[in-house]
Amino acid sequence: MFRLVALLTFAVSLAACDMISTLIDGWKYAKAVEADLEISTGIKPLVGFNWHNGRLVRVTVTFPRLYEAKPLREVAEIVRRSVTSQFKQTPEDIDLAFSLGRTSAGTTAQLGELD
Repeated sequence: MFRLVALLTFAVSLAACDMISTLIDGWKYAKAVEADLEISTGIKPLVGFNWHNGRLVRVTVTFPRLYEAKPLREVAEIVRRSVTSQFKQTPEDIDLAFSLGRTSAGTTAQLGELD
């Protein structure tokens, strides 16, 4: 009985260590993406991530305001390159968002024509 309890305790602690190391590594990768994008764009975004069974499922990059210095397609490519290089694997999906906050009635965002 003691062996079974010891084995179960060992198995649970190994699983917890892997989960904790994944969270710590993911947090480091997210901070690296934030720093990289702040250098590239001049705006520091918030980066979130979702791992499932060792796979990077989703990375969410949210800028605190609109970034108008480059077209959206270029910004998306900058984000994609940064995420895949810093996380060291390509996620299944990358969400790119911009917080609009409180805007005045006359403020609008326009996208260029789609090809």
